[in-house]
Amino acid sequence: MKTQLHDLSILKKALNDLDLDWNNNSNMLRGFQGQTHIADLVIEQQNGIDIGFGWNGQYELIADMQFWQQPWSIEALIDRLSQRYAYHSILRETQKQNFQICHEENTLDGSVSLIVQRWEV
Repeated sequence: MKTQLHDLSILKKALNDLDLDWNNNSNMLRGFQGQTHIADLVIEQQNGIDIGFGWNGQYELIADMQFWQQPWSIEALIDRLSQRYAYHSILRETQKQNFQICHEENTLDGSVSLIVQRWEV
């Protein structure tokens, strides 16, 4: 499943926001019947069949849908992950341009509203 994720450090922050434990000390993702796959980031599952993200011009989710064992469906995970990834991307870019967050609001529908400002001298 392809995603629009290009920055590993932002991906890690987004996964942390979702309380998903990831490991990038090992680049071997455990698959069905002992198969392994190379991944940049691995999320171990209790069933021994990992999921993870691998680089292919962008980060792609590597998962066997038959062994999916996460609190959300794959689609819901990608939606939530994309939202948190966008949030951290915006934070990074606003900091680069010397903006500061003056207000942040999480709404009932799950969206985040940010108000940023920059003072010019």
